[in-house]
Amino acid sequence: MNELEDLLAGSVGETITVSNEFTEVTVRRVDTRNGSRLLITSPKSGQWISLDALEIEALTWQNSYTLSAMVGKMHEPLLSDDSDLP
Repeated sequence: MNELEDLLAGSVGETITVSNEFTEVTVRRVDTRNGSRLLITSPKSGQWISLDALEIEALTWQNSYTLSAMVGKMHEPLLSDDSDLP
């Protein structure tokens, strides 16, 4: 099994679909051996991310400018893997 299949195997409860005229994502809780995570998938692009509670909380620390910057760089990370983090 690959990582996504492993996560999907741990799905708990119902899947939630959120959509608008631009996109659609599915959100589900998955239980792993390290605790619960939120699995967000984009059926259209095939991309997905799994977030733990602290990563989800970190979203609440952001302002609308940060989120707009993320949307402005569609299908690529805001920071590259080789970025120097503070």
